Amino acid sequence: MATEGENPRTTVPPAGSAKRALAGRLSWGLADQAASSMSNFVVGIYVARSLGVTAFGVFSLAWVTYGVVLNVSRGLATDPLVVRFSGVAEASWRGAVGRSTGTALGVGAAIGAACLVVGLGLGGRVGPAFACLAVMLPGLLLQDAWRFSFFAAGTGRKAFVNDVVWGVALVPAMVVAARVGTVAAFVLAWGASATVAAGYGCIQSGIRPRMTGARGWLREQRDLGSRYLVENVSLSGASQLRAYGLGAIVGLGAVGAIRGAELLLGPFLAVLMGLSLVTVPEAARVLRRAPHRLGTFCLMLGGGQAAAALCWGGALLLMPDRLGEFVLGGVWHSAAQLIVPVTLAVAGAGLGTGAAAGLRALGAARRSLRSQLFASACYVSGGLGGAAVAGTVGSAWGVAAATVSSSAVWWLQLRSALREHHHPIPEVRTS
Repeated sequence: MATEGENPRTTVPPAGSAKRALAGRLSWGLADQAASSMSNFVVGIYVARSLGVTAFGVFSLAWVTYGVVLNVSRGLATDPLVVRFSGVAEASWRGAVGRSTGTALGVGAAIGAACLVVGLGLGGRVGPAFACLAVMLPGLLLQDAWRFSFFAAGTGRKAFVNDVVWGVALVPAMVVAARVGTVAAFVLAWGASATVAAGYGCIQSGIRPRMTGARGWLREQRDLGSRYLVENVSLSGASQLRAYGLGAIVGLGAVGAIRGAELLLGPFLAVLMGLSLVTVPEAARVLRRAPHRLGTFCLMLGGGQAAAALCWGGALLLMPDRLGEFVLGGVWHSAAQLIVPVTLAVAGAGLGTGAAAGLRALGAARRSLRSQLFASACYVSGGLGGAAVAGTVGSAWGVAAATVSSSAVWWLQLRSALREHHHPIPEVRTS
């Protein structure tokens, strides 16, 4: 979104040049997501093979909890950044990034302190994992904030390099964790390597996160940030509730089995989790330069993801048991039964993210929030209701039905928002 005194339409590049620039940004986005998804996939596989299904279930609970905190940070700090500061002047971008990354760091410190108290109080198998996660949260959130910042500036190459640094740092960290052989050690290894990449992000950008600017950032972005916070937390909170409920109804092994099946769809799940790094900034650019093309852009985005997920799931069904056991170890036999419903769930989510990107670009926070609350309610009720009726498999099918149904709601909301959009994006003060 333009800052006061700026006009993003003053210089319009030729059509061919604009298409090449778009292709370049999307290519770096895909490369970054490939690096991110590969790291997540390798971590999940390595931990599953090292710990077994029950301990992997504990690790999965820590992972899901991190997802909730990550979405708090994105809603308050980086989602408003990519909506309002994609493609703006460098001075405006740098000022916004300093305050945005400072906000992410502050969220990690504040929630990390609370998580540490909870972890120390829980004890047992779960407590140490949560205590270690608490210590690592600031670095994990700051690394994610750098990725959003670089894509907002159209420099996806830097985000890709940052994720590669994290992946390289993961290798020795995971080797050390495997020698210790505990869930807590793996959580520390995962978070410490992210902290290395977060520090490198400061060098890449030449910007120091300003925690003192967090209050001002939250005040300036409260119109979007408050709604995106509720929207994001409802999404990740639904996943957390389902994981905790599934563990209570069926057992920790069921949580590990679901996570194992999701790992097999890992490349697409990682893309979905970080989709706004690429698609929201690009949708915002499409909206500024060719508003009539936004619906087509979102449809191609969502349809392409859904088709790719279905193709990947079909390939997984042909995977020999011997190869599956090599990848997931003892988790494979439980996870293999869930491939079809998990694939359908990912395909439905992929289709819906196309519409979600359009709503974010339009700044239609109320419609986006409405859609997400509906989707989250369906996700929890489908996942836990299915678990109560038919155990782990029932939970997977319940989530699949909920996700496909929710995708239709996202698209209905986008269609309505496009009809209402008749005016340029309003200007925003940055000071």
